[in-house]
Amino acid sequence: MDRKDFLRTSCIACMGMAVGASILPGCAGAKYAKAAREENGLLVDLSTFTSGKRSAHRYVIVRDELLQYPVCIYDLGGGQYSALLMQCSHQGAELTVSGDQLTCSAHGSSFDKMGKATHKPASKPLRTFPVTVTRGKLFIDLRKQT
Repeated sequence: MDRKDFLRTSCIACMGMAVGASILPGCAGAKYAKAAREENGLLVDLSTFTSGKRSAHRYVIVRDELLQYPVCIYDLGGGQYSALLMQCSHQGAELTVSGDQLTCSAHGSSFDKMGKATHKPASKPLRTFPVTVTRGKLFIDLRKQT
């Protein structure tokens, strides 16, 4: 392959990846959301899950200086949400999110979007928080961890 063919092929591949990333927002990187601190929890604007008029993010991650670990909030559809503390129930490492799965890089445990352990060594579920929707905002009640 000569230089001209290589450059043409490379440019086409890069443009294809850019278009693919814009079409498939679920494959894009994690979306971090700002949360307002309330007396008993966190408020997250529902608009963080949308891009224009369509749903763009299946989950968002919220960091708060009073929590040691971030909280992952999943949009389950139908106005239902789950909020999970991103701390592995096995030995406490911080989890990473990829699609509908949270994974522990320390020992390979994984969890579904409801917090249920799906791959050992973890066998206990993640800590979850109740989520209520009021006036276009999600309220994550930090008083009631399960």
